Amino acid sequence: MSALPARNRSHWRAPQLSWRFWPVFQRNLLVWRKLALPSLVGNIAEPLIWLLAFGYGMGMLVGQVTVSGPDGLPLAVPYLLFLASGAICMSAMNAASFEALYSAYSRMQVQKTWDGILNAPVTLDDIVLAEMLWAAFKALFTVCAILGVILLLGISQAPKLWLALPVLLLLGIAFSCLALIFNALAQGYDFFTYYFTLFLTPMMFLSGVFFPREQLPAVVYAISELLPLTHGVALVRPLFLNQWPSDAALHLAVLALYAVAAFWIALALTRKRFAR
Repeated sequence: MSALPARNRSHWRAPQLSWRFWPVFQRNLLVWRKLALPSLVGNIAEPLIWLLAFGYGMGMLVGQVTVSGPDGLPLAVPYLLFLASGAICMSAMNAASFEALYSAYSRMQVQKTWDGILNAPVTLDDIVLAEMLWAAFKALFTVCAILGVILLLGISQAPKLWLALPVLLLLGIAFSCLALIFNALAQGYDFFTYYFTLFLTPMMFLSGVFFPREQLPAVVYAISELLPLTHGVALVRPLFLNQWPSDAALHLAVLALYAVAAFWIALALTRKRFAR
């Protein structure tokens, strides 16, 4: 006997995706172009404040921090560089989350844009895919702007730095998928406070953005190993130091697993919401 009724099982069927997501993506792009500058300022202002206040302010007090190098040996890193490599991952997380929560919810529930799109030969699966990719694109656009500031300030000039961009794109995809789960469950904007307060904010402090995770208690350190931001930072920070990340395949696999699993869950919950 099946544990789920047939109607509920249909929500969890495999994603049925097509290239029809592309016009939806383009629609979001065209709308965003009118507000690109204010959007960019809003997305990069907070991480730049973190970078300047903590990087230059606290960095003068801390000086250098010790991290594990790719060979396992301790490596002294300027705190400003340490923070910049973590802050850019945090920016990808926040930019993707804001877009897949507040903006996606506005299009889905408030403006009823999704309902209008569904009158065209576009499926709900394509819309969710377009929203996920659009949020990831916004995250990539944001981190590119921050990366430009990092290069301008001379915080890092590592040639391997550019390899961080595909990693940050994958990180944006993972967090946009996670955010779309809460978007499907939300009954109002206030619901997103729980996501930011109970999930994203603790993750910022447990994933090695502001200080090495080795200083955490053993239990907390083990929990931090499960967080997607931890694996993003573990991939990006060595590239900022012009080094290859250790266990790169494992970190990439974890981020990909988060993205695939979260997208499937978000799609199923969104199907259930629209089936009411």
